[in-house]
Amino acid sequence: MNEAVSLWIEVPVALLLVLSGIFTLSAGVGLVRFRSFFQRMHPPALAFSFAAWCVTLASVLYFSAHEQKLSLHAWLIIVFLSLTVPVTTILLARTELFRKRTGGAPGEVPVALRSGEVRHRPPGPQ
Repeated sequence: MNEAVSLWIEVPVALLLVLSGIFTLSAGVGLVRFRSFFQRMHPPALAFSFAAWCVTLASVLYFSAHEQKLSLHAWLIIVFLSLTVPVTTILLARTELFRKRTGGAPGEVPVALRSGEVRHRPPGPQ
């Protein structure tokens, strides 16, 4: 692994890794800045997914250039992350909503929808 990789590959790889760090930093800022649990869930889920895509693309570019053949094994990581992050986010949101509805956590709770029943918000400021 002592072989040098072309500058034309190193520059995009470095830019993708820096972009990944920026996405991760923005997720951390969003996590600290927002107040409610539901608001705090959104930035990490999206930003970490984008950051993982950047790292995966950088990995594919670098190792494809280094081995001089198409290296796609890193795509397995991002496929599994793309499947598990939304599912985990939904499960965490449902758990927190259940806790709030059963009285385990203080805060405003959205109205529960029953099958076949649609509830409208009362008119007024939102």
